[in-house]
Amino acid sequence: MMSLCNKCKKKNAVYHRRYSGELLCKSCFIYSIEKKTLQTISKYSMLSFGQRIAVGVSGGKDSLALLHVLKKVSKNNNNEIIAITVDEGIEGYRNESLSLVKNFCKEEEIQLRIFSYKDLFGSSMDEAILERPSDKFSSCSICGTFRRRALDLASISLNADVLATAHNLDDYLQTFMINLFSGDVDRIGWMYPRPIEYSSGLKKIKPFVELYESEIVFYAFHSGIEFQTDQCPYMNESIRSEFRSFFNDLEKTHPGIKYNCFNSMNKLSKLVKSVENNHNMKNTCLNCGETSSNDICSVCTTIQMLEINKKNF
Repeated sequence: MMSLCNKCKKKNAVYHRRYSGELLCKSCFIYSIEKKTLQTISKYSMLSFGQRIAVGVSGGKDSLALLHVLKKVSKNNNNEIIAITVDEGIEGYRNESLSLVKNFCKEEEIQLRIFSYKDLFGSSMDEAILERPSDKFSSCSICGTFRRRALDLASISLNADVLATAHNLDDYLQTFMINLFSGDVDRIGWMYPRPIEYSSGLKKIKPFVELYESEIVFYAFHSGIEFQTDQCPYMNESIRSEFRSFFNDLEKTHPGIKYNCFNSMNKLSKLVKSVENNHNMKNTCLNCGETSSNDICSVCTTIQMLEINKKNF
């Protein structure tokens, strides 16, 4: 026998939220995700009235769902939404997602701009993999470095006030553990969900940071959002997938433990931030002049590494 939704008491439940015990129908579940996103935006003062918002969109469930939610929010706050897609240059992988993003933006009447690693940095991701010294740089570290800078440059070129990315709670936990296990403790101070302001004035926000990845998948599916399901062919080089499995296994036996970890990590992030005073990245790279926490930014370091290694072939 089907159970009724705990919220509306009218429709059959389609989702069991194990960490809260709620049974939700399709409409109430969708509303809960959108409400939670708005609460996160408000809690961390992520957006203001009339801002121009660039949204990083890859074609996956998280980014398309975020674009969908922010489009709804913008109607009440006079915000302009622009979608930004980065083409890494991975043969046989990116073409599908580019098509999905184009179709979605056309249907939603959202402006879309596409930028590529090749144009911005001189190497596609496939080329970078061949050019790198594999013992020093993983594919994910190269891609993550380039993607962050590409989104920053794209947002600035479009005169955006805010750059929104679709990092979810699971991403946050995994990144925290990666920083911790790699000894990069300073970066933990940047992780508190409050907007990070760059020297250019651009602010970066993560409105989905308090949402489980599994719930975003369910939201995208029931909102009729078509998204790419294929995984990046280089993803297995990262320890991230192992941390994902670790937290998912814990959540199965201890519902809500991800939220407990999230709250604890936020407290630690604030402590590191208060000691290091490194939350606002206002320093600039001596080489390219872009925002950086070091004298030479990670993008310039990576590009120099690729150029040096290419000459040695």
